[in-house]
Formats: sequence, structure tokens, C-alpha cells
Amino acid sequence: MAGGTGRVGQQGASLMRWLIVFIVLLSGCDQMAQQPRADAQESSLFFPDGKVNQAPPLGTVARGELSWEAVLAERPRLTEELLARGEERYRINCVPCHGLAGDGLGTVVKRGFPQPPDFAEPRLVQAPDRHFLQVIADGYGVMYSYAARVRPADRWAIVAHIRALQLARTAEVNQLPEPDRRALEALP
Repeated sequence: MAGGTGRVGQQGASLMRWLIVFIVLLSGCDQMAQQPRADAQESSLFFPDGKVNQAPPLGTVARGELSWEAVLAERPRLTEELLARGEERYRINCVPCHGLAGDGLGTVVKRGFPQPPDFAEPRLVQAPDRHFLQVIADGYGVMYSYAARVRPADRWAIVAHIRALQLARTAEVNQLPEPDRRALEALP
């Protein structure tokens, strides 16, 4: 009988230890509820620069961003679908400044915003595709970055549409296929 009582005593002691651990853990909950916090844009004595909002450490990559950006490594095959998607994305994101024809005469320019360059300028016709990808991602001059607004795959589509606009505005009539040339010559 003494052996049975010892076992119950051990179980009771073990239960008591767990109960003490549980009480200690619960006692910290009140401190967390009363923990001081700072709202965004407030000043803070915790950080050396005195700001609550801190930039992420150098080299930080958001979850999934590497695979997201991997799309930019290779130019996709030029297809009708890519051109159609590029035209759609161009109309949504680029037309207000660059205009439908890519001449830099969008509606915001007519309202006093600085005019972007014409895509038919020789330097832009000769620019590599990477130039346009970089401008979309990083911005250029007064143009801000569209990296958060335009997915990487759509950046390639927009570049394809820009190339189509350039070709449409710089191609020689005699280079067109015969049916297209006849249709163009029939215009008033």
C-alpha cells in the first residue's frame, strides 16, 4: 500500500508543478495586455533614428518575391495573347501620360503634367527591352515606380506593346504586306 500512495504523491507533485507553471504563464498575460505600443508615424525612443516605422534590413526579400521576379529573367515568346495583354495593361497604366499612340500626349500632359518622351524617338526605338522593364519597375524622371502596380509578366507584355507602337509609327509603307498596304492607301 505504501508503494501506491507514493505514486499518487508523485502524480500530485507533478500536477502541482504544472499548475505552478500554468499560473506563472498566465500572470504574464496581463503584462502583455498593458504593454506599451506606438502607432505608425509616431516618434519612438526605442530606435536610434526616433521613428516607429523602420525599413526592412538590407537584403530582405518578401516571401515569394524571388519567384515573382524570376519571370523577368527571360523574354516570353511573342504571341497574340501577349500583345493583347500588353495593350490592355498599357491602356490601364500608361495611356494617361504616354497617350494611346505612345507619343507622350496623354490626358495628364494636356492638364500641365510634364510630357514623357515619344516612344518613336530614335534613342527609345534603339533602347533594349531591359530599359523599358527597368523604367516600369524603378521609374524615371518624374515617372514613379510601377513595380507594385504592374506584375512582372505584365511588364513584358507592356514592352511588347510599346515595340508594336514603335513599329506602327516608324515602319515604311513599302514594308507592309500587300493587303495592308492597299487598305492603308484606300484611307482618305
